[in-house]
Amino acid sequence: MSCNVHSPALPDCARATLAAMDIPDLQKRLRSFAAERSWQPYQTPKNLAMAMVVEAAELLEIFQWLTPEESLRIAEDPLKHQHLGEEIADVLLYLLQIADHTGVDVAAAVERKLGLNAIKHPAL
Repeated sequence: MSCNVHSPALPDCARATLAAMDIPDLQKRLRSFAAERSWQPYQTPKNLAMAMVVEAAELLEIFQWLTPEESLRIAEDPLKHQHLGEEIADVLLYLLQIADHTGVDVAAAVERKLGLNAIKHPAL
């Protein structure tokens, strides 16, 4: 049985894949993807950050005219939910490329930031 990650509902096999996401491998795949298309000259941190902001705006556009309650129910519409996932993936992929091109260890940066947030915003 194959894993159809293109279906609107995320199958269990895709959930398992995402739970075990290998960031360095993803970054390697993104480098290869860019190299196969001769995109390296354009893959600067500045350009990647600008592209990521464009993708973040596309993510925001999904919610633009929804009420807060409607935004909480977006998963009820399979097509909107799939589109949401695609835009989240676009933002994430650009973030991973920015980190890769600037030498930021994503896992270490996330752990450090979570610790700083816990200090800045202590539990009640």
